[in-house]
Amino acid sequence: MNEPAYVAVDWGTSSFRLWLIDRAGQVLAERRSGEGMLAAAKAGFAAVLQSHLAALEAPDHVPVLVCGMAGARQGWVEAGYVDTPAPLAAILTQAARVPGEARDIRILPGIAQRDAGAPDVMRGEETQLLGALGLDAAGEALVCMPGTHSKWVRVRDGTVEHFSTFMTGELFSVVSRETILSLAVAGADDAEDVASFKAAVTAAYEAPAFSANLLFGARSRQLLFGGTPAAARETLSGTLIGAELAAGLSGAVPKSGITLVASGRLAMLYRLAFDALSVTVVPIGADEAVRRGLSMAASAIWAR
Repeated sequence: MNEPAYVAVDWGTSSFRLWLIDRAGQVLAERRSGEGMLAAAKAGFAAVLQSHLAALEAPDHVPVLVCGMAGARQGWVEAGYVDTPAPLAAILTQAARVPGEARDIRILPGIAQRDAGAPDVMRGEETQLLGALGLDAAGEALVCMPGTHSKWVRVRDGTVEHFSTFMTGELFSVVSRETILSLAVAGADDAEDVASFKAAVTAAYEAPAFSANLLFGARSRQLLFGGTPAAARETLSGTLIGAELAAGLSGAVPKSGITLVASGRLAMLYRLAFDALSVTVVPIGADEAVRRGLSMAASAIWAR
């Protein structure tokens, strides 16, 4: 087994991902759990981390680098923010060290947009940006990072100029479970209805002001004309994503297209959505992006 160099952790609100990395940047071992910030705040951040390190038998001298919600005000240690316009390189120099721990544990800062007209924050996505674009990226990039709270970020010459957060994933969860529309999607199986999804994306993109009306159409269409629960679910998803894309694509799109940082089902859905609108995307896996970003930060902090 190659010698471990550091441990990389992506600590979200509801998820925990850890990788043991060697000096060549290769993953030696991995751990995943639902012990995100909300669970860790109750169990204890140090205890949660140590349980995973012990499971991998990570040597005591190996340092740990964390990004995400562990650095939030309600997290383990507040890591602060880099303010926009935010050079991605600044993320590497402003990591907060966790006090009172024998092991060297650092938490990367987030990015804040202190604009009274469009206040916004991100934690974890800045590390994905770093990994997706690198430090020496020239020109303009428009990056879409889907999730519970999707981020759209405009980066120029390695500096985050502006970003916007969309509660698309969280809204889908609430609407599909806690409203009258839960009746329309009840019993939906894993079958994909690409046609319903793309039609909903296009309708919401073309008329985002009618999104609330289009959402209800998932139920009324089912009652009046039939249709499967899966079709209704894809209509809800497509409507919310289409409305997000209407805002995200409202400005100039770089000639290279949209950099899409996503994995799994989200990556599939957003690629279908962009395809429905004939928008070019450059896909990058979310896990790959965050590991790259953590690797760059680890190299800068511990100078390997």
